[in-house]
Amino acid sequence: MSVPDVFDPRIYAAGLPHDAFRLLRDRHPVAWQEEYEVLGWPPGPGFWAVTRHADVVRVLKDTTVFSSHLGATQIRDPDPADLPFIRRVMLNQDPSPRLAGRTPSDHGRLRRLVSRAFVPGRIDRFTAAARSRARQLLTRAGESGGGFDLVHTVTDDYALLNLADLLGVPESDRGLLLTWTERVIAYQDPEEPPVLGPDGRPVNPRSPAMLQEMFEYAQQLAAYKRRHPGDDVMTALAGSALLDAELEMFFFLLTVAGNDTVRSAAPGGFLALAEHPEEQRRLRAGEVDLDRAVDELLRWHPPVLSFRRTAAQDVTLAGQPIRAGDKVVVLHASANYDEGVFQEPLRLDLSRTPNPHVSFGDGPHVCLGAHFARLQLRVLHEEALRLLPPYVPAGPPRRLVSNFINGLKSLPLTVT
Repeated sequence: MSVPDVFDPRIYAAGLPHDAFRLLRDRHPVAWQEEYEVLGWPPGPGFWAVTRHADVVRVLKDTTVFSSHLGATQIRDPDPADLPFIRRVMLNQDPSPRLAGRTPSDHGRLRRLVSRAFVPGRIDRFTAAARSRARQLLTRAGESGGGFDLVHTVTDDYALLNLADLLGVPESDRGLLLTWTERVIAYQDPEEPPVLGPDGRPVNPRSPAMLQEMFEYAQQLAAYKRRHPGDDVMTALAGSALLDAELEMFFFLLTVAGNDTVRSAAPGGFLALAEHPEEQRRLRAGEVDLDRAVDELLRWHPPVLSFRRTAAQDVTLAGQPIRAGDKVVVLHASANYDEGVFQEPLRLDLSRTPNPHVSFGDGPHVCLGAHFARLQLRVLHEEALRLLPPYVPAGPPRRLVSNFINGLKSLPLTVT
């Protein structure tokens, strides 16, 4: 039996390929995938796709064997000349330099520095602002005459404005965050044409040249915050022990990951509820805990589809020998539906417990903003339950063409 292809970004424009994932989990839990030329992007050497929950967790936790540093964390190999630059992002570092080829890492120090920016008082203020924003956006959607596009009317602005508020980005500059995020996240989608280099090939959106504008802005904003401090994360980072290059990379990471995690997860959760009216009724009736419901919606629609590691040494995973230097790609979207871990995984169950989904990863690279993402999703659903009547799909969603982000470009809903 042939091994299903789960590399092609166009597959995910139709939703999660559950049949392919199930076949891989059952027959080929660590399966070789060809990395062919697609959508103008050049071919690569191929990679191992890891689909079972236990194996995904093992890869994410074992940074000694499965490195983020060696080849970074995207499926496509970066230009070797860009790799030292890309490794400055905390996401592309390993917690410790135990093996040859890896330089000493500041991963733990950087996580601690950034964690200090999220003090309780700032979280309380951010929560209040997010709630006010959710009320405004949902009220506008509810006044639209019965039908609206949730993405364009609510969730895109909700995620972006919350991020700008958290970072302390002035209102006049907030469109820049969306431009930069689209450039990095939507680079595979034909509706977002890539920037072409002199050779006619697409330029990696994470290359130094493509990020220079963002980095210059980060330094300008940090300088402004030192003169005019506010109650925001950039003020805290600007006054911390971060080096200039580290501050730039954190601004990049917070801008892209901080925006798109919520921007992808929020409409995905509403789509799940719209397509499952009985679960939506249970939530409205107070029959399920909202925090538990948010986690089930995250399991159902993980914002990130996959992450890449590189084998630092020869290893065997689920019986499959893997050579040092091979790319290993964990598929969060498959692990979240592993029948060995989740009873009836294709059934949305808002009261599911336990729910060890990997939508925010696992191990030392577990999403630093997971708490803030859950907080924003909870607030948005709380306000939607209060302000919107029951809603159902008004048409099929339009999905992002990507093998990395599980994004929705449009979600038409009708209130009943």
